[in-house]
Amino acid sequence: MGSRLTHTHERPFDSVIASDRRERGNLAAFEGANNDEIASVAALPRNDAGRRLSGEGLTGGIIAAGEGSRLKRDGLTMPKPMVPVAGLPLIERVVDNFANAGITRLRIIFNEDDRACAAFIRDRFPELDIDCIIKTTRSSYESFWEVGTRSGPGAILMSTVDWICPEPAFRRFVEQARGCRQAAAVLAVTPFVADEKPLWVTLDPSGLVTAIGGISGNAVTAGLYLISDSLFTDAPHPDTLGRLRDFLIWLVTSGQPVYGVVIDQVIDVDRAEDLQLAETLLGTGDRG
Repeated sequence: MGSRLTHTHERPFDSVIASDRRERGNLAAFEGANNDEIASVAALPRNDAGRRLSGEGLTGGIIAAGEGSRLKRDGLTMPKPMVPVAGLPLIERVVDNFANAGITRLRIIFNEDDRACAAFIRDRFPELDIDCIIKTTRSSYESFWEVGTRSGPGAILMSTVDWICPEPAFRRFVEQARGCRQAAAVLAVTPFVADEKPLWVTLDPSGLVTAIGGISGNAVTAGLYLISDSLFTDAPHPDTLGRLRDFLIWLVTSGQPVYGVVIDQVIDVDRAEDLQLAETLLGTGDRG
């Protein structure tokens, strides 16, 4: 597992520690669960304390339509949005981050096999304005495009469902990204590489993305984006682009002002081994 991880600042990730399983017993029911059973987790208590307002006025978009094929190959049969990390399903953790930043209007896409996840998240967060799109898409970019074109006027904070970082880092990204007034898009980037196929970027001293793609750079993209709504007016149709990374490359190469905000450590939960890394990261982040 350690061979997958590199860090361009050469600060090694903390040693993996035993995962916190306090609530995993409740969430284990999602292994092989049907759509009706998923709704039962909505009865679990949720902590609403500590609301933040750094994202007030933004629309949130969450891409949760992937199949989670690598997790399924590793034996996790539940829908990917319901995979628990430190006791919370991935989708609940992401929505919590948005809500705690003051973002109350959310657009979330699930695939047609995971429609019960939509009922779960609406039941879990009745105070939020949540519009769930149920569609099995052909690509990550099509999911991104569906959410973006349905989000209405104003900037959109987009996240993939499997992107994990401590909540304070999430809030800092929102605050710093909103300060990039001249940007068409702001990408969360990290020098910590824990992805099999990272999308490399090169930033200049001001944070402007000067290059994207290729085999090297000074950071990699991290699954969180602040996007101007105007971009979706001219964005390529999903028929012409296959992946979200292709859209990001198009943004930079077409001359759009794209900036990066650095988040030190991030985990994409794509495989079973990533779960323990994510729980370790959340534990060290929560402590400081």
